[in-house]
Amino acid sequence: MKRNFKIFVFLLFSCIFMAFTSTTFSTEKYIFLSSKQNTDSNKMWTIKFNTTLDKKTITDENIWVSDSKGNKLDTALALAENLKSVKISPLKKSYNLNETYFLNIENGVQALNGNKLSSAVAMPFTIPSFKLGDELLFTNHSELIEGKKIGFITNQTGVNSSGENMITLLANYKGAKLTALYGPEHGIDGKAKAGDDVKSYIHQSLNIPVYSLYGDTRKPTKEMLSNIDVLIFDIQDIGSRSYTYMSTLNYCMLAAAEYNKPIIVLDRPNPLGGKIVDGPVLEDKYKTFVGVDNLPICHGMTAGELANFFNRKISANLTVIPMEGYSRDMIFEDTKLKWVQSSPYIPDIASVFGYSATSLGSETSIFQDDSFKWVGGPGINSDKYAKLLNDDKLPGVKFIAKSRGSSGGVKLLITDYRMFNPAKTGIYTLARAHSLNNFKVPKSNETIVMFDKIMGTDKIGMYLEKGYTPQQIEATYKADLEQFKKERQKYLIYE
Repeated sequence: MKRNFKIFVFLLFSCIFMAFTSTTFSTEKYIFLSSKQNTDSNKMWTIKFNTTLDKKTITDENIWVSDSKGNKLDTALALAENLKSVKISPLKKSYNLNETYFLNIENGVQALNGNKLSSAVAMPFTIPSFKLGDELLFTNHSELIEGKKIGFITNQTGVNSSGENMITLLANYKGAKLTALYGPEHGIDGKAKAGDDVKSYIHQSLNIPVYSLYGDTRKPTKEMLSNIDVLIFDIQDIGSRSYTYMSTLNYCMLAAAEYNKPIIVLDRPNPLGGKIVDGPVLEDKYKTFVGVDNLPICHGMTAGELANFFNRKISANLTVIPMEGYSRDMIFEDTKLKWVQSSPYIPDIASVFGYSATSLGSETSIFQDDSFKWVGGPGINSDKYAKLLNDDKLPGVKFIAKSRGSSGGVKLLITDYRMFNPAKTGIYTLARAHSLNNFKVPKSNETIVMFDKIMGTDKIGMYLEKGYTPQQIEATYKADLEQFKKERQKYLIYE
């Protein structure tokens, strides 16, 4: 007698079970499994079997996805080499938010010995709608601001998913009073150049102060907080340690703790996603405004999660309003949000991802261009540089030889934003550049040079001078990085 075999469909650490038999049953009726929710709009399902499959039966006629109207979606099927599992994912576009779909498995799926599913199976799943923390402030958490005078830390990125400006929404909210604004680097409108001091002023239409936190002071003073009851933070980050918006959050938390003011963080996604965690971890000696805490170059945390992490040393009266419909495996495009230019040289998502990959050569002859989409320098042969980097087979990126005037370099062509690792790529672009032109490495003495501030250590410069390969450099910070990954687990909000 032939033995039955089994199939497991995994979703969000839960599994569903179906049995196969050697008897053929009608496919007119489906067994409907419990509906599942998944926050990844590009979800790849994995269906695991306990026996080898007949690959001729693994077709889009037997395993497929339909929408709520019964329309069949274009999907890609991939049978594992061991013939015991099948992956299915959307082919041309992601699943729509707040819509129900069905994963269908027909009883035409067979084992190599001829056994078939006892019945066709359908599993409903939905992609819940995505909501930012700022949208949930008014609907779910209004008691936090009711009757309060609000100080709002924001810039042009502080909009809800409909593009409505949160300054306007707070100013018009009847239950509270907006009494002060605070702007980070680049100003509250995001137009000032990198490093330029920004002045405080009086808002023309609201007639309230707009305090600069990138001018005479970078931490709110007692006077700046004198006419507020609560601070609210709502700024979109780009997921890199050296990008200063999260440094502003840290300094505001310090001020909130010092002057006994509660602080609310309206959470926003890390556009790089929550899984890429890489690069050397900042050492205490190198804490500055371009690196305020012991983070790697790419930390894989949202603003709210970073606030939790910062607060282990600050102990502010902190409230994080989490997003809804967000998970760690989502990158920015999964949220369906429109990217708002976060600073003059970050106009789009390609620049967000390219930032840490091309900006690590501060104070060396290696520089970025094209809004962080190109990296190179004098004395570099573009073709050799591109070949070295392409031979490294870094995930999710190809390097196109392209010179800029007298400097050789490469343009980054990101082929898979989910696989691309900006921090890892940044170490490789720098190390391979040094192997070609032996650029001079800045050194810290009594004054910490910007190169070491960005790296969070002086060790990377030392390894470059010694001629370490990028693989050897990676190995030097692996242990500290793994320790950080364990530590950060305490402060994560999303699965």
